[in-house]
Amino acid sequence: MSLFQPLTPAPDLKRPLAERLRPRTLEEYVGQQHILGEGKPLRCQIERDQLSSLILWGPPGVGKTTLANLIALRTQADFVPLSAVMSGIKEIKEVMVAAEKSRQYGRRTVLFVDEIHRFNKAQQDAFLPYVERGDIILIGATTENPSFEVNSALLSRSKVYALQALTTAQITGLLEKGAQLLDVKLSTDLLEQIAIYSNGDARAAYNLLELAAATAQDGEVAPGAVEELLGRKLTLYDKGGEQHFNLMSALHKSVRSSDADAAIYWLARMLEGGEDRLYIARRLVRMAIEDIGLADPRALEQSMACQQAVHFLGVPEGDQALAQATLYLSLAAKSDAAYQALNAARQMVASAPDEPVPMQLRNASTKAMKQWGYGEGYQHAHSSDDALNTMACLPDSLLGHEFYLPTNRGLEARIRERLAEIRAKRQAPAS
Repeated sequence: MSLFQPLTPAPDLKRPLAERLRPRTLEEYVGQQHILGEGKPLRCQIERDQLSSLILWGPPGVGKTTLANLIALRTQADFVPLSAVMSGIKEIKEVMVAAEKSRQYGRRTVLFVDEIHRFNKAQQDAFLPYVERGDIILIGATTENPSFEVNSALLSRSKVYALQALTTAQITGLLEKGAQLLDVKLSTDLLEQIAIYSNGDARAAYNLLELAAATAQDGEVAPGAVEELLGRKLTLYDKGGEQHFNLMSALHKSVRSSDADAAIYWLARMLEGGEDRLYIARRLVRMAIEDIGLADPRALEQSMACQQAVHFLGVPEGDQALAQATLYLSLAAKSDAAYQALNAARQMVASAPDEPVPMQLRNASTKAMKQWGYGEGYQHAHSSDDALNTMACLPDSLLGHEFYLPTNRGLEARIRERLAEIRAKRQAPAS
């Protein structure tokens, strides 16, 4: 029997809940279906027993250690956990010698290195010859980008798999099982609030659930106890129901009304409720287009920059970008003229016959088309000093029709003046 065996949850009731509920099979494992679903790359490697060294990169509490353990169990390999925080070159060499001997007896060793990014270059280099000879299957876990924290030689010999934070629904499901094991009752809303607060970290969620269970009275955990643990009021929020739409409507209409204080309040309500940050960012982009438009074209730039910042930074740093964009949009000059212009044009297209494109706007791609009159009467704008001409660009039936009616607010006031000047010049008879 090998001295090194995969980690298996003990029935000890004093062990942390996360350990007691650690999955024993891939079927019990929650999340990461993009690599572990049927037919996905890592799942295929495991089922076919064709493992190679790999790096598991992802945020805390998403199951990196558990996945490495399950891989070892599924492949009947010896499992050796090694912490980069607690180990040095001496420990690495001892493990390598044991793994080399195991291989001589036909046993494979899965070496799991937690927080591999904490090993320096020399320590990481110590793995290389054993990885190359196949003495070990190295599984490194890291919360940091491997491109920056794992040396290139080791990285080139490993496959990197990016793990994703667990969803609120996935963590809520785990918490329901945990509550059953602890024999305590929590409402669905309370479980979801704990899941939201844990921010995709299953271990943190289990720890919170254990703390909450310790406060149970007659087997039931009160909302006040959870609020005290989280250090904040539990927010009434249903991300898939009416509350979700009501709060977004309040945010949108506050921005449209230029009420910055109300807008930031409703934004805070949504953030505290655990709303999807990218959903909020998308709605801010829509506000910039629909309610501000050309009165302040920078509003769209600010909104798109906000979306990129939220995507890049995540929670909680990205929340400040949402606040900044919300305030900018609230204070920006408002106009829906561009929005209404498109609506008016679409209505015209839907209700009127499709007029042919005027001949002067068609390209004469062939000699025959030129003979048929394609391009005849075309006026090249740059031929005149002010780049303006009197050539008609609408069909005859729509000549003189105005779809865009800019306001006198913000930049659109200047746009309105310019548009009036252009329209007057274009309607003037040719001299």
